Amino acid sequence: MRKTTTELADGRELIYYDAAGTAPRVPAADPRPLEPTAALAEIRYDPVLDEWVAVAAHRQGRIYHPPADECPLCPSRDGRRSEIPDADYQVVVFENRFPSLARDAAAHYPGDGPDGSRTTGPLPHLGRPGTGRCEVVCFTQEHDHSFADLTPARARLVLDTWTDRTAQLSALPGVAQVFCFENRGAEIGVTLGHPHGQIYAYPFTTPRTERMLAAAAAHRRRTGRNLFEDLLAAELALHRSPQDGTDRVVIAGEHWTAFVPYAAHWPYEVHLYPNRRVSDLTALTEAERAEFPGVYLDLLRRFDRLFTEDGQRGPTPPTPYVAAWHQAPVTQSAAGGCPPSASELALHLELYTVRRTVGKLKYLAGSESGMDVFINDVPPERAAQRLREVAP
Repeated sequence: MRKTTTELADGRELIYYDAAGTAPRVPAADPRPLEPTAALAEIRYDPVLDEWVAVAAHRQGRIYHPPADECPLCPSRDGRRSEIPDADYQVVVFENRFPSLARDAAAHYPGDGPDGSRTTGPLPHLGRPGTGRCEVVCFTQEHDHSFADLTPARARLVLDTWTDRTAQLSALPGVAQVFCFENRGAEIGVTLGHPHGQIYAYPFTTPRTERMLAAAAAHRRRTGRNLFEDLLAAELALHRSPQDGTDRVVIAGEHWTAFVPYAAHWPYEVHLYPNRRVSDLTALTEAERAEFPGVYLDLLRRFDRLFTEDGQRGPTPPTPYVAAWHQAPVTQSAAGGCPPSASELALHLELYTVRRTVGKLKYLAGSESGMDVFINDVPPERAAQRLREVAP
C-alpha cells in the first residue's frame, strides 16, 4: 500500500491510499477559498444513564443530498472542485469538514477547569471539549458504485486503510476508542450518495462497548473463559452438527465466520468474526487479511439479494445497512480510562439493515427508542436460512 498525505485549503488532513506498485502520487493543491472551520464540539455527561453525549451545533449546516454533479466526494474534474483535489483516486481519507468531534475543540470551548471542562447548575452538569477526530473514507471514485461493487483487491485496500487509521488514531492523545463504520442508504440517514464510510476517534469508551466489556467480564468470572470465543464456538458447533432449524452460520471460512446472532436485534443482522480472537484490526495476520475481502463482499452481495420479489425484473433496490467494526478501547482519555476488561473484547463487524421485508422498514418505535428493548420481526434462524439461500 502506498500512502500520500497532503492538506486541504482549510488545513484539514487528506490522505490518498493507493495499491502497492502504483506510481508515486504528487497530490494536487486545493485551490478553493475555504475559511478555517470552527468546530463547536463538546461532550456532555448524562448522570442518569452514566454516559457521554456529543453536541455539535455546527453540523446543522452540513451538505445535504447534493445533486450527483455537485458531489463533494467525487474527484475534482472539469473545473468542478470537490473535497478531493486530484482527478482520480483509489481510496482516500480526509478530516470531516463538519465533525462531531474535533482535534481543536478545546480552542472553541468555554471551559474553565484544568482539563478544559466546565460544570454548571446544582447537579452539577459536566461538559468537556469534544476532542477527537472524525474522518471520511471514500472507497472508490465511482459515484454510482457501492462497497459490494469493489474488486477483492480494492476491498483489501480499504481493509488496510481501516487498519492504518486505527493505528494512527489510537496513538493520538486523548483518544480512547476508534470506530470504523459505513452507513448506506437514505433510509439509514445517509446524506451523501457516494460510497463512503467514516471513522470516529472518541475521547471516551462508548456505551455499547462498556456494556460488552461488562458482559465479558461477568462471563470470565463465571466460567474462566472468554465470552466472544464461546459465542463463536457455539455457533460453529451447531453449524457442524445442526439440529432442525438451529444453524445460524451464513459463511464459514478458514479464517472468518459470519453468523446471525441468537438474539439478533434487527430483522437481518450478521456478525462477522475472525476465527482467532484479536482485539483490533491491527492484530490481524496476513492470512486473515487475505480472506476477508472475499467473505465480506459475498456477505454484502447477499444483503443486496434479500428483498428481491418473485418475478421482479430490473435492478434490485440497494439494501440500506450499517456496517460497524467493534474494536477494543485503546488508551486512557480525559473522559474516562480504558476499562480493565478491554482485552476481553473480540474484534468483529456487525452488519444489519433497517429493512424487514420488501417495501417495509423496521422503525425504532416506543419499546426500542424508549426502553432500548428491541422486538425482532424475523426469527434469527429464518434470517440465516434466507441469507444462505441468496448466495451469489
